[in-house]
Amino acid sequence: MRLRRLGRTGFEVGEVGFGTWGIGNTSWIGADDDVSVAALKAARDSGITFFDTALVYGRGRSEQLIARVFGKSKEIVVASKAPPKYMLWPAPSGRPLRDAYPREHVLECLERSLRNLGRETIDLYQFHVWSDEWADESEWKSTVEEIRRSGKARFIGISINDHQPENVLRALGTGLIDTVQAIYNVFDPSPADRLFPYCAEHDLGVIVRVPFDEGGLTGSVHTGSRYPEGDFRNRYFSGERKQQVQEHVQGIVSDLKIDVAQMPDIALRFCLSHPDVSTVIAGMRRSHHVLLNAAAANKGSLSPEFLDKLRGHRWIRNFYAPPSEQPEKRNSLLPRLRSLVGDSGHVLQKR
Repeated sequence: MRLRRLGRTGFEVGEVGFGTWGIGNTSWIGADDDVSVAALKAARDSGITFFDTALVYGRGRSEQLIARVFGKSKEIVVASKAPPKYMLWPAPSGRPLRDAYPREHVLECLERSLRNLGRETIDLYQFHVWSDEWADESEWKSTVEEIRRSGKARFIGISINDHQPENVLRALGTGLIDTVQAIYNVFDPSPADRLFPYCAEHDLGVIVRVPFDEGGLTGSVHTGSRYPEGDFRNRYFSGERKQQVQEHVQGIVSDLKIDVAQMPDIALRFCLSHPDVSTVIAGMRRSHHVLLNAAAANKGSLSPEFLDKLRGHRWIRNFYAPPSEQPEKRNSLLPRLRSLVGDSGHVLQKR
C-alpha cells in the first residue's frame, strides 16, 4: 500500500487506515472478537499501518484488541481519543471546557488508554469532540503541554464534530495541534473548502473518516435495510433517509455510468484523490472488508472527469438537532450509555 506523510508528525502511514469503532461491538452491533482479530491481522498484511481507536469504543475493547494483535510493535501508528466528560456527541455550543475536558479527566483517560493498549506512549492522542469556543482556554493549553512533556503521547489531534469542519480553525491557530480528523466523503466534501487548505499550509495531518457515509455510499442501504436493535444506524438512517440515500446513490451510478457494486471503490477513491488527505480510516470488521478496501486504494485516484461529476452530488444533511431541541431524547439515552461503559462515567459515543 502506498504511504502518505501525516503532516508534521513525520509518520508515513498507509493511505487507508483501520477505524476500530465497529469492532468495539457497541453502537455497531454484531462484532466478534475472533473475527475482529483476523481483520486486524489482515490489515497488517495488507500494508495498513494506521489504527484509529478511542477509549469509549466498547469500554476500551477496541484498544485491547489492538494490543492483543500488535503488542508494542512500532511498525504501526496508534491513535486514540479522550471522550468528553459530559458524555455528549457532538459537542454542544455554549458549554464550558470544564464540562468536557478538565485537566484531571483528560489525563485519567490517557492513562486508561495506555493500560488498554499496553503501551507507554500513544502515537497520536485526540480530543474526541471539539468546540472552538475552548481554543483560548488556558487549562486546555496547559493540559496539552503537560501531555507532551510527559511523553505519554507523541502528538495531539482533534476529531472534529460531525459536519463542522471549520469548528477547529481557532484551535489550529494555537500551534498546539498536529492533526485533524474530519468527515469527508462524496456527500459531504465541505472540509475541502477551508480546512484542507489550512492544513496543507501549516503542515497538519488530515485524517478522513466516514468515507462510506456509514454504509450509505456502498450501495447497501435501501428501503428494505434492517439493523439490529440498539445499532446506531437505526437512527442515522431513520425516517425517509434510507429512501433518500438509495435515490442519491442511484443518481451517482447513473451519472458515472457504473454498476452499483462499484460504489465502495468509488467512495474510497474519491477521498484518496484529494492530495491534502493523509489517510482515510474505514470501519473494517471482517477480513474481506480489509482486502476490498486495500484493493480499491491500490487502484489510485479517480479521473478528473469522475471527480467533477461526483462534486455535483454534494448532499449536506442535518442529522442531529442541537441539544436544546431534543433534551428528552438525550436524557433518555444516558442510563443506557452509562451501563455500556461502566463505573468510569465514560460513555459510548455516536462516532
